[in-house]
Amino acid sequence: MRDLIVAVDIGTGSARAGVFDRRGALLGRSEHPIAMRRPSVNHAEHDSEDIWRALCVAVKAACAAAGADASRVAALGVDATCSLVVRDGAGRPLAVSGGEDARWDTIVWLDHRALEEADACTATQHPVLAHSGHVMSPEMQMPKLLWLKRHQPAQWAKAGYFFDLADFITWRATGMNARSRCTMAAKWNYLSHERSGWSESFLQAIGLEDVRERGALPAQTLAVGAAVGRLTPEAAASLGLDTDCVVAAGLIDAYAGALGVLGPFAGAPDRLERRLALIGGTSSCIVALSREKKFGFGMWGPYYEVVLPGHWLIEGGQSAAGALLDHIVRAHGAGGEPDAATHARIAARIAEMRAEEGEAFAARLHVLPDFHGNRSPLADPHALGVISGLSLDASFDGLCRLYWRTAVAIALGIRQILEKLNDAGYPADVLHVAGGHVRNPLLLELYRDVTGCRIVVPDSGDAVLLGTAMVAAVAGGLYPDLPAAGAGMQGGGTEFLPDAARKAGYDRDYRRFLALSRHRAELEAIG
Repeated sequence: MRDLIVAVDIGTGSARAGVFDRRGALLGRSEHPIAMRRPSVNHAEHDSEDIWRALCVAVKAACAAAGADASRVAALGVDATCSLVVRDGAGRPLAVSGGEDARWDTIVWLDHRALEEADACTATQHPVLAHSGHVMSPEMQMPKLLWLKRHQPAQWAKAGYFFDLADFITWRATGMNARSRCTMAAKWNYLSHERSGWSESFLQAIGLEDVRERGALPAQTLAVGAAVGRLTPEAAASLGLDTDCVVAAGLIDAYAGALGVLGPFAGAPDRLERRLALIGGTSSCIVALSREKKFGFGMWGPYYEVVLPGHWLIEGGQSAAGALLDHIVRAHGAGGEPDAATHARIAARIAEMRAEEGEAFAARLHVLPDFHGNRSPLADPHALGVISGLSLDASFDGLCRLYWRTAVAIALGIRQILEKLNDAGYPADVLHVAGGHVRNPLLLELYRDVTGCRIVVPDSGDAVLLGTAMVAAVAGGLYPDLPAAGAGMQGGGTEFLPDAARKAGYDRDYRRFLALSRHRAELEAIG
């Protein structure tokens, strides 16, 4: 009897796999690193075959840890970052930056090489952009593709396939050139609520009228929970599974996390719409779901049925969150490599210093966290970070002060996004947190105290993998639909209330945060 699910989550630095039973219990988990090349400041590239190999290693190890025989695995689900994979007409890797080494065929989601191309898309003021917060981000696929066409015309001429990373994995696993409604609506300006999802007038306006033919982009997409096909013999052997295993349509990783924490409420829309998902990792994403189409400037969406049937999704986010804390550690003289042990040591020292100094701790340090642009609510990919209040302190304690105030700034940015979502008609008083940030005690504390929201931390070991497993469970026939899977596989959560005694201090910090943002704009405006 096929009663197990394998879920794969491809992040920025690793591929993670988990084996779940039909009740959502995580039976085995494994993780394997993936390579990333940074040829210049705004460029970041993956090797898609390296990602596939890492995925296969992780799946085999997770199955071994769970004691799961291939004959019990009903389906494989995959979520991934919105990185762009480029292949030639024969399906072989095609280097996105040119050169002889073809293996670097993937532009990573955080790559900002296409800033000018994103600005060009925004300048069209095309109605399609209403579903991108009226501003095109360089993290979306159309600017990246336009960059490729402009700067690597020889590679463009050789191209035969363009994939969102999750769709590349399902193609690699099944041989089927199918595309997920989740990936295409969220990252490719595909209008899933319209009969003809592609806007030919938009593609012509931005100079990509040939992108569909060049990239083998199909006219229709697969709903979340649909099956792409079964594993090919080659893929099954690589994964340690068999050819009766169904492969589900892929998801954007943040949306898989949103489903993992909000899925239990999918059958109760009134309750669902009072809750938000915060998926925190390298970046941060806040996801809201609604039965009505509601727009917001600087927000991504609303996208139709990219997670749940009959629902619109809107997202606000920060391009650098965990990545910013890593950067602070790496850049400071007392920092070093930002591994888990270093972050834990910093957090422990911050707790000691806060106990000793109280509200005076690092009180004159103020940070704007837009070191990699501002995704929401300003929708300004050109924005830069600001630090006010630096001294000559190069000690470890000096690092701890800066780290703490950077974490505060990240939480203040989340508060600003929540306010804008509320203004757009997405009121919420409960914030479900998923992703790597659940392992950072400072961020969890700040999310509840700075925003004033109740925080729910999932009891499951990995909410992103769980959301992907829910989708695979539907594709594999273990559940009839996503609301049923959400109810049947829910992992529960632990709730934390904000500390009212800290409200006045963080309200003051927020006023300073907004003032610093205004001052930055004033400086930028001086000719």
